[in-house]
Amino acid sequence: MQVLFESRDPEAMVMRDLAEKRVRFSMRRLRWLVPRAKVQLSDVNGPRGGVDKRCQIELKTEGGGTVVITAMPRDWRTALDNALARAARFLMRLWRRSHDARRLRQRHAAAQHQRHRAVAADARVFHDLQRALAAHRAAQPVGRVGQAVF
Repeated sequence: MQVLFESRDPEAMVMRDLAEKRVRFSMRRLRWLVPRAKVQLSDVNGPRGGVDKRCQIELKTEGGGTVVITAMPRDWRTALDNALARAARFLMRLWRRSHDARRLRQRHAAAQHQRHRAVAADARVFHDLQRALAAHRAAQPVGRVGQAVF
């Protein structure tokens, strides 16, 4: 997994190694789904302080497009951890949806195949009954016109 880090804030640059390690750790089970992650740390208010540390994580997913998650708590570490937790939850939901949809399609195809087999079996039984009825009629004696055959 390729992890890119961007920040203009000198305090956030200290978080570079930690951010890479945390991203790799958080996405370790989803590495096959996320080939590239980009982490951006910024201080929204500058030196004024307050709840202004922003962590934005952009994940390029295989077949799912780009996922962007943002968190804005008081400190860098919390911002990074919150954004990574949300990203992992979102990716798992995304994977489950696609996995469940695939499973439903497989179940539907299996049920359709089973219905097709049942219809074919019913057609064979119907054909056999028609043949038996025709043989039975052919075996019955034919009476003269107006005469009933019992």
